[in-house]
Amino acid sequence: MLKIKNYVKVKSVAEAYELNQKRTACVLGGMVWLKMGNRNVSTAIDLSGLGLDAIKETEEEFVIGCMTTLRDLEMHPALDAFSHGAIRESLRHIVGVQFRNCATVGGSIYGRYGFSDVLTMFLAMDTWVELYQGGRISLAEFAVMKKDNDILEHIIVKKTPVFCAYLSQRNTETDFPVLTCAASLVGEEARTVIGARPGRAVIVEDANGILQGFKEMTNKQRAAAIQSFAEYASQNVPVGGNMRASAQYRALLVKILTRRAWEAVGGMKNEY
Repeated sequence: MLKIKNYVKVKSVAEAYELNQKRTACVLGGMVWLKMGNRNVSTAIDLSGLGLDAIKETEEEFVIGCMTTLRDLEMHPALDAFSHGAIRESLRHIVGVQFRNCATVGGSIYGRYGFSDVLTMFLAMDTWVELYQGGRISLAEFAVMKKDNDILEHIIVKKTPVFCAYLSQRNTETDFPVLTCAASLVGEEARTVIGARPGRAVIVEDANGILQGFKEMTNKQRAAAIQSFAEYASQNVPVGGNMRASAQYRALLVKILTRRAWEAVGGMKNEY
C-alpha cells in the first residue's frame, strides 16, 4: 500500500528540487506505477502546475515536457512523421489508452525501468534530457547513471536525420515486453538498442563495424551485414531469465528482432 503523509503541488522546479532532497520524498509523475507499490512517502511532489505537459517543436529539436502523457506522445503527428511511425509503435502496446492517458514520459525515462518500451525507443534517436541541476546530458549517459534527487524537466529529441524501426515481443498484447528492439540510422551512425533483457535498455556497440556504411550497401550486402550483426548481437547482449521468458529464449529473440528491425530500416521488409 502507498502511504503519503504530505502532498505539495509545487509552484516552481526549484521548490520541487528542494523538497525532493529528502530521502522519503517522491515526485508523483503520472502515479501509475507508484500507486502499485508498498511505500511510505513523507512528501509527494506534484509537478502538474508547472506547464511541463507540452511538446514544443523548433527547427532543430522537439522539446517534450516531463509531464507529457504517453498518449500525447503517441498521437503527436510531427513526432510520428519524424520517427517514421516508430514512436507510435513503441507506445501502442503499453497496457491501454486509459493507462497511456495517465503515464508520463518523464516517469518512464527517469525510472529507467528494465521493461520500458519508451527508454528503448528514445535511446535509438539523438535524445537528451534536461535536469534542473545537471543541465542537458545525452540520454545514453543518463540511462547508465545511478538515480539521484535531481528533477527531470524535459526530454529533447534533436532533429538529426533518422530512420527508425521498433519491434517488441510480448506474451500477450498488453503485457510487459519479453524483449524490445529499436534499430535506427542516426545521421550516418547505425544504432541498435535492446531492452527488457530483462534489465534496462542498452545500446549495442557495433565494435566490428559490421553495419558501417549501411546506406551505401547493396541489398545483397545489407542482407549479409544484417545477418552477421544479428548473430553478433545475440552473442554480446547480456540477457537473463524471469517469469516471462528464459535467458535462452531472450538470446534467440535478440537475434530475430535485430534482424527484422534492420531489414525494416533497410527497406527489405514492409512489416512484421
